[in-house]
Amino acid sequence: MATIVANPETLDRDALLEAARDRAGLTDFGDTWFLEPMAQFLEAANREGRLTPAGVAGQREVIVKGLTSRLRMVEDLKRHPEIHDETVSVAAIILGLPRTGSTIFQRLLASAPGMTGIRWFELQNYAPFPGEAPGAPVERRAYADAMIDGWLQAAPELASIHPLDPDAPDEEILILGQMFVSTMVEAMTFVPSFARWLDGYDQSKGHADLTTILKYLQWQDPSRRGKQWVLKSPSNLPFAEYAAAAFPDALLIMTHRDPVDTVPSYISMQAALYKLVAQIDDREVAGFWFPRLQEWMRRFADARERIGEDRFIDIDYRDVTRQPVEQARRVLRRIGVEPGPDTEAALAEFLAGNQREQRPAHDYSLDRFGLDESAIRDAFADYRARYIG
Repeated sequence: MATIVANPETLDRDALLEAARDRAGLTDFGDTWFLEPMAQFLEAANREGRLTPAGVAGQREVIVKGLTSRLRMVEDLKRHPEIHDETVSVAAIILGLPRTGSTIFQRLLASAPGMTGIRWFELQNYAPFPGEAPGAPVERRAYADAMIDGWLQAAPELASIHPLDPDAPDEEILILGQMFVSTMVEAMTFVPSFARWLDGYDQSKGHADLTTILKYLQWQDPSRRGKQWVLKSPSNLPFAEYAAAAFPDALLIMTHRDPVDTVPSYISMQAALYKLVAQIDDREVAGFWFPRLQEWMRRFADARERIGEDRFIDIDYRDVTRQPVEQARRVLRRIGVEPGPDTEAALAEFLAGNQREQRPAHDYSLDRFGLDESAIRDAFADYRARYIG
């Protein structure tokens, strides 16, 4: 095969696919449905992403590792067809505007006996590395540690915004983003035109592949068999129906917090993430994300009516802060788990080791982003009236 030489200042589809094949030593990507959203994303990233040279290199690595995981999984599925026989039970999916306490709540629920979640290092590389011993993903954990170190060197403020822990559960949209079909793509790269395109794209194949990946992860770690998965996709808010349809037995947990707090907090997070790969002014970040978050909530409100109220439970950030265990009990009971002494002990142990004070305070302000509190209140008036009070 002839070597494909790409422009080092751009992201080239054929070069990225070849790089993944070379890394994996494999050629079969399985169903290549993802090539369409991939092409749309790359065009937008090259045209409007304003990627720095380091950003291009970083994005290239993110894409290649995701494609490499796909190649390795397809090969494992051919060698071990029993993976398809794994029974996966997704008990709950956390939704809600970002910055609503969803991370701590997912990790709290996943700490209960009989529950599990996708670990951060698995979200980065869901396929085992070559030669990895079953149950000993040492190199994948090391890869995740190095990623976190690199992120925090480039954007130290991330330490106060999102708790990065290789072994803690985190958002499955990190995997969906490797298929170019989640809001994580627009969260990591400034691609407004791709975000608009994604709004009209059928993401069902991405969620079908996510189901297979959950089986794959369970097969890798047999101790998860019989446990119930807790997923979390706050940034999947505008595409809630895809998640609801893919996992029809899952309880949909809507986490709530006043947008006056969540909007600047999330925009601050986006500014920090973009800083890893691009040069974009804080106010321009706000100019994109403030109306984008409004649109997410509008789309979700319509979707919630179609999905049906019986699928939902509402969790207030203030209650999670004051009574986290009681809120966890509410959810566990809804999914048919009656908390006993072992559950209470596990929840208490998790909380004891995960106090917010162990991280620096997240400092964000409306002025930094040119935002106005009254404008946020007006934009989310219906939401605030219904859920915040």
